[in-house]
Amino acid sequence: MRAFLRAALYVDFGVVAAVEADRPAMSAVTLTEARSIAFAKNWDLLAARADVDVATAQKLVAGAFPNPTLALSTTKVPADNSPSATALGNGLFHRSYDTIAAFNQLVEIGGKRSARKASAAAGIDGAKARFADARRQLDLAVARGYVAVLLADEQARVLRASAGSLRQEAGIAETRLKVGDISRADRDQIAITADRIELDAARSEADARTARLQIEVLLGIAGARGEFSPAESLVQLADRSAATDRADAGGRPLADRPDVVAARAGVAKAEADLRIQKAQRIPDPTFLVQYEREPPDKTDSVGLGVSFPLPLWNRNRGNIAAASATRDQAALRARQAEAIAAAEVSAASLGLSTASERRSRYAGHIVPSSAAITTAMRYAYQKGGASLLDLLTAERNDNDVRLAAAAAAADVANAAAALEAALGPISSLPTPSKRP
Repeated sequence: MRAFLRAALYVDFGVVAAVEADRPAMSAVTLTEARSIAFAKNWDLLAARADVDVATAQKLVAGAFPNPTLALSTTKVPADNSPSATALGNGLFHRSYDTIAAFNQLVEIGGKRSARKASAAAGIDGAKARFADARRQLDLAVARGYVAVLLADEQARVLRASAGSLRQEAGIAETRLKVGDISRADRDQIAITADRIELDAARSEADARTARLQIEVLLGIAGARGEFSPAESLVQLADRSAATDRADAGGRPLADRPDVVAARAGVAKAEADLRIQKAQRIPDPTFLVQYEREPPDKTDSVGLGVSFPLPLWNRNRGNIAAASATRDQAALRARQAEAIAAAEVSAASLGLSTASERRSRYAGHIVPSSAAITTAMRYAYQKGGASLLDLLTAERNDNDVRLAAAAAAADVANAAAALEAALGPISSLPTPSKRP
């Protein structure tokens, strides 16, 4: 687990460098490349790294010993014109001043320092796990953003194709109008429907541009302009996602999921903090070593001493009770994190299974049947065997089916990404040669 937490702090710079060296900044990228770029450049993730640095600094503080105290004092200095010289002379160290040099050292006992170091170590584990969990959430956000771009593009493509088909029908309708087979109203109705579908396609293209802007922000691209270009199609992504081994959902240990690791690190830290507060009941002694010089009639002397507070009125009960409550609260949150993780895995696995089945039915039966019906209806309308209402109804139904099929493919990709995020990392994250 520690190895996983350490590895979570680093970035696969080799992948990102290869991607950026071999292509222009905004050329087509795969989902895997997009995730690697986001891990290297996402601003929120880079800012989250500072939490680990803070926790590491706290460990240095926790392991430090208390600094000693050096005290120098000179007394019995005459306030009037009385002579201070002695038989030794009138030098600074020969006068009859009483000069004392004292060295004080506080010594912590009762396991305070070890408990403090344990608390700091648990704090580092928690910070690393939270950083890894931020990466897990970022991976999911990038996957969803990537799918959103593909879905909007597919919706625009379907609508543009439908509008183009209706434009062809409008041309045929113009010819039939001239020979008196149809009315002007029928011809105009086809053109109006084509215009409406083109407007819907323009809206989908605007949605795609917005989705591109959003994923560019996730990738940490300054001055996002909506030029992100995915290298994979929605069908490719859905096919790969549908092949996800859902049996792994029941076998992968959720104890390694970063948010669960972070919650357990919180329990360890709270327990160490409780030990610290209990250890505070034991007074820490302060040892004294002093040297005193008072010439000429008194010889130099050395003194030893020890002092410590008497725990008569304050036994640190309030802080102990607060730390105990914090420990219990952390334990509840850890159990809650485990329960949430298990529920997310079950929900994501069910979602992937349902989405895969729905997409399979669309791709295997519904879409081909709808396309065949629409083609037949167009032919029948051209030959005068179907009404305009029949044609427009078939076109509208076919659009709905193809858009629903695209949404089903997007649901499969999103469900697979959600399952991957719910399960947590399969293995240690890649270790780079340097940090950004």
